[in-house]
This record gives sequence, structure tokens and C-alpha cells, in this order.
Amino acid sequence: MGNLFGYTSDKSKLQNEINEYIKNGDGDNIAFVQIDTLPEYKICLLKKDNKANDEEIFEKIKTIGTPYYKYYAVTEGAVEKLYVATKEEAENVIAGLKEKNSSNKDKLAYVEKYNTELAELTDTETAVSKLYEKPVVQVTRYASTGYANTSQTVNTGAKVNLGITLAKPVSGVITSRFGSRGRGTHTGLDIATNKGTAIKAAASGRVTYSGTKGTYGNLIIITHSNGVQTYYAHCDKLYATTGEQVSQGQTIATVGSTGNSTGPHLHLEIRVNGIAQNPQNYLY
Repeated sequence: MGNLFGYTSDKSKLQNEINEYIKNGDGDNIAFVQIDTLPEYKICLLKKDNKANDEEIFEKIKTIGTPYYKYYAVTEGAVEKLYVATKEEAENVIAGLKEKNSSNKDKLAYVEKYNTELAELTDTETAVSKLYEKPVVQVTRYASTGYANTSQTVNTGAKVNLGITLAKPVSGVITSRFGSRGRGTHTGLDIATNKGTAIKAAASGRVTYSGTKGTYGNLIIITHSNGVQTYYAHCDKLYATTGEQVSQGQTIATVGSTGNSTGPHLHLEIRVNGIAQNPQNYLY
């Protein structure tokens, strides 16, 4: 014979209350309550002094139940990193990390958890802060000066479409044009101007050479898109460094007379896939 819990005058009402408690619990994050043995009811006649005590019975039932808590684990790979109260919070945490481009954003997920003990929960803002990992930036590294193609391969045929628009790097007087010169080939265009005049990048791109190179003297090479490169030779001072991303019109150097030069001027080359093109097809 079981223990006597008490007396109820409305079996249906009490049982409904117990069923609701089993289904939803009565506290935050409780998913359900497990009760191994449910109460049984027997009809009986009460003495005048005995009264129904539904509330007391319900409280006794609660003491024999085991609550199961529901929450969500935010995972990185197979590892549970932290816990939040709701599915919406878990989704917001992952969305927040994707918005910040966290380096672990593609490894994140969440799983629904049920346990007899409630884990330590984290709010959304704190969770994003804890899980955020600074994105890894892939940097192309160059040697201290880079590489300069000094071959005299030139295009003597039709104009090549560069696919980019160039701007004049300096203003001045053209003193030597592209093409044959004596026994050799002049692979660029010489523009004479005062020493120290600012040399501007003809187009945006990455500096792939900045240093001294034989007859070029102080040289800067900028690599653009579509295999296009621009050369700026005989410079005095070099401001742009190897590996630097520069914008069109940005000062990269100053005019000088270094290397094989008889006076201050800019030797400008335009190369496409290593082949020198006539700069006057695009500038001046």
C-alpha cells in the first residue's frame, strides 16, 4: 500500500495541474519533469474534521519529480564552447560572429541540450565577445626589393588594351621616346622635369619592386590588374615600399637622376605580361 498524500475533492482538476507540471515544469528553462510513480486515487468517505488539501498534495508531488532543463550549446566543431537559454539566442550568436567575419564562423553550430542540471548561461553579447576570433589576413610577402624584369622585349605592333585607365605620373618635356635608340631599344618614355618633383602612381596596384636596379637607378614597379605593370625609374627618393598597396595619384617617389641618367627625368615604362608597350599609346 502506498503513502497517503492527502485528500482531494476534485480529482480531474488536481490531475490536470500535475500533468501540466510534468509537461512544462514551473521554472525558467525547465523543459519537463520526470515523475516515475504517479499518484493513485481511491474513493473514500471523510470524517467531518478531514478536509481536502489539493495544494499540499501538489507540493508533495513536486518533491518527487526530477526537472529536466532545456538550453542550447554553441559549438565549434565537436566542442561545446558555451551555453545560451534559447534557440534564438544561439542563432543570434552565430549571426553576430559571421557579421564580424570571425575566423571560426564556418565552424560554429548549436545543439539542443536536456539535463537535470542547468548549465551556466551566457547572454548574446558576451557570447559573441568570447567566441570572436580575429580573421586571418592572407598577406603576400615580397623580398626586400622584389623582382624587376629588365629585359628589352618590346611590342612593336598594335596597341594592347590594358583594361585599366592610366593617369600621368608627372608633367614635363618628353626627351626620349619609346623604340629603337642607337644600337639598343628604349623600353620606355623619358619625361624631363625638376629634381624632387612628385611622381604619382599612374593607377592603383601593389608595389612589387622598390629599390636600386642597375641602369634604372632607384626604381619602383607597380603591378596592376590584367598583367599590367608600370615602371618609374631614375628616382631620387622612394616613398612607396615593396608590398604596399597604392592608389592612383598617390605620391610614390620623386624625380631624380640616378642610374644611367644625364639629368633629372622620369623614365616611365608600361609592360603587359613582361612585354614593354609604347607609353604614348596611353599617355602624353
